Amino acid sequence: MEITCLIIDDEPLAIKLIENFVKRTPFLKLCGSYDNSIEGLAAISERPVNLLFLDIQMPDLNGMELSRLVPKETKIIFTTAFKEYAFDSYEVSALDFLLKPISYSKFIQATTKAQEWFEMKSARNGANNPNENRTNDIYSAKTDSDNNDDYLFIRTDSKLQRIEVDNILYISGLKDYVHIYLCDSARPLIVHITMKAVESMLNTKKFMRIHRSYIVAMDKIRSIDRNNCLYIGNEIIRVSDAYKENFNNYLDKRTLR
Repeated sequence: MEITCLIIDDEPLAIKLIENFVKRTPFLKLCGSYDNSIEGLAAISERPVNLLFLDIQMPDLNGMELSRLVPKETKIIFTTAFKEYAFDSYEVSALDFLLKPISYSKFIQATTKAQEWFEMKSARNGANNPNENRTNDIYSAKTDSDNNDDYLFIRTDSKLQRIEVDNILYISGLKDYVHIYLCDSARPLIVHITMKAVESMLNTKKFMRIHRSYIVAMDKIRSIDRNNCLYIGNEIIRVSDAYKENFNNYLDKRTLR
């Protein structure tokens, strides 16, 4: 499917780079570029697009403030030269975060994630069967011990795909969808289910929810810095304040002093 997009960035060179990347990506259609956040907001409010490439540090109205004002149907990919803003992007449920200078490989990974999200949404809307429960798109297979799944079945199109639980790195949530990141795959599986539902299906001794939007496999964490940021796979995920006490209790029991 074709994804319409808009660029808002106060750096002309950054705009030109993203414009070039969009032209090279067949499923993207550029609907405009703005170097002024106020003008960009007016444009996207008048004519919403699917995807917004949004800088964070801008005068008048910064990207975080603007992200809370765009139409709900528009998904956001933040672009910034400051890595610390990645944590803030989680709080506004951004689809992805690109750190400048942006490479095309990182750009295509982020936009492919957007494409998958919109295709999944389109497929769900197309089905639109009131007699079918579409939330049950993950099925667990229990071993003899309760709450100790060896594998899950995930509904993709018209079939069930089996994934080994030990192959899961982490899970991120976006409204009624989750992205399941696996150790042996660069692309996540996108499933129509809530974070609360998938959390209830996982072994609490192996997985922990550390953020409203993240569940991690505890044995896949490589390191933890002083700011409670987890390094897992190629990602850095911060433990949010709401989940910090539970996470710290877990660490206390497993830390050599």
